[in-house]
Amino acid sequence: MIRTLVESAFQTGYLSVESEGLLHQMLATKCYQPEDLSALAALYDAVRTGQIKREASSSNVLLMELPTPYKSC
Repeated sequence: MIRTLVESAFQTGYLSVESEGLLHQMLATKCYQPEDLSALAALYDAVRTGQIKREASSSNVLLMELPTPYKSC
């Protein structure tokens, strides 16, 4: 699901409030794959550089930390 949300942001050029909320929820469950972390890192870079705009605020900073441990669900 994380990769799907990230792909959508890259396709539209925007990270919606809803998608950002879902990303927060998915990370809180600590239920993701290593590939999800790679996708999140790419999303962070794209938001930071302005390639993707956040709908949530005018800031280009996501208020999430990239997690390191993971478990497969």
